[in-house]
Amino acid sequence: MLMLAACGSGGSARTPAAKGSAAGYPVVLDNCGTRVEVRAAPKRAVSLDQGSTEIMLALGLGDRMAGTGTWTDPVMKGLEKENAKVQRLADRYPSFEKVLDAEPDFVAASFGATLSKGGVAPRDQFEKLGVPAYLSPSDCVGKDNSGGDGARTRTLSMETVYGEVRDLAAVFDVRERGERLVSALKDRVKKATGGIDASRTTLLYWFANSDSPYMAGCCGAPGVITREVGAKNVFDDTRDEWPQINWETVADRDPDVLVIGDLTRRSQTAESAAKKIEFLESNAVTKNMTAVKKKRYVLLSGQAMNPTIRTVEGVEQVAAKLRAFGLAG
Repeated sequence: MLMLAACGSGGSARTPAAKGSAAGYPVVLDNCGTRVEVRAAPKRAVSLDQGSTEIMLALGLGDRMAGTGTWTDPVMKGLEKENAKVQRLADRYPSFEKVLDAEPDFVAASFGATLSKGGVAPRDQFEKLGVPAYLSPSDCVGKDNSGGDGARTRTLSMETVYGEVRDLAAVFDVRERGERLVSALKDRVKKATGGIDASRTTLLYWFANSDSPYMAGCCGAPGVITREVGAKNVFDDTRDEWPQINWETVADRDPDVLVIGDLTRRSQTAESAAKKIEFLESNAVTKNMTAVKKKRYVLLSGQAMNPTIRTVEGVEQVAAKLRAFGLAG
């Protein structure tokens, strides 16, 4: 359904073609405060985060990709065959040298941390070599990344994610595919949430770590899901993206439903949903919570809990489970 579907708007400016350039080029984007100029449709793109990878694959661009990196989950359903054709440079951050060995003519990342020291490399290192580097607007527009996982100064909406789709579709000159993808995603959200009313239901989103758990604040991708189903996030009083919150506070908020990240990476404690549920049902502080006693768990991929096209998948799965629990109105 998504392979040739379409695109969004991320606050980018596009210039007309210059003399001697291919029709529609250069494409110039005002991207997270940086001017990104792409002079021709990329033929050897490298996506440095899974979110960027899945957008490119959903736009049918696998044959123009030279590598991928930084994975938390299996690839989105429907994209497995195309993904298998693209070299995986690393499960986590690939080294700058490994990326350069792939001879990229364009790189894209979902998170500012990826295009920085401690990640793959600062974006200006790519730009000095003539490789345009694009960063997802969802990690910079209305977001302060000065501490931790950042804080939302403006509530995220899916329009920002759709904007990233449109930007990448413009870069690769597949704008129609981009618009079809955005349209398909919007239709899925509308279908999933039709007639739902979860206004009396409270949710909590747990991404990772059992020692000092990362829970979702009000205004990132989990906020998009919560608003679409009409529910309430028990930690909507913080604009931090993923604040670390102690279990006593979690138990005190006592959500009706626990939305749990089911990750395949191995960088934190309790990454998989199975490990998270095992912890919840055995820990003295959490085992008496309403959602735990009633086993009201919704299992989401990490990508569905990040601002990506798979946030739509999160909307679908949360809405379906709320209906199954009898909490959808």
